[in-house]
Amino acid sequence: MEPINPRTGMTHGEARAFIRNHFEEFVNRKNVQIGHVNFAENFVDHGADVPTGLPPGPAGAIQYVSGALKRFPDLHVDIEDMIAEGDKVVVRNHWTATDQNGKRLEFRGIVIWRIAERKIAERWAYLESPHPAA
Repeated sequence: MEPINPRTGMTHGEARAFIRNHFEEFVNRKNVQIGHVNFAENFVDHGADVPTGLPPGPAGAIQYVSGALKRFPDLHVDIEDMIAEGDKVVVRNHWTATDQNGKRLEFRGIVIWRIAERKIAERWAYLESPHPAA
């Protein structure tokens, strides 16, 4: 039986499932309100992709993804690899979207999530610049 990590309150398997479900709900199902459930109150986003001027905590992440979904209503993410170690889950992913001119875009990225007490406490993201889909 896999042990529960005292920092996350989850096993590594549960942490991977939690992050997978977060991507599915938050991005693919466009349920940005899940951010109020999944993000810790003091959530910090260190992502290189995050625009300046967003409010702190979950509100900033929700505002950021809401804006992306308005610009790209068909934004979709597929998880290609996922690794859990300690209190972090690392995800390699592939994103697709259609811009305002109908041009299909895609990009890949690596996201590191830190989980504390069954919530997402921090995020680091390194994403490619979007380019036309093949």
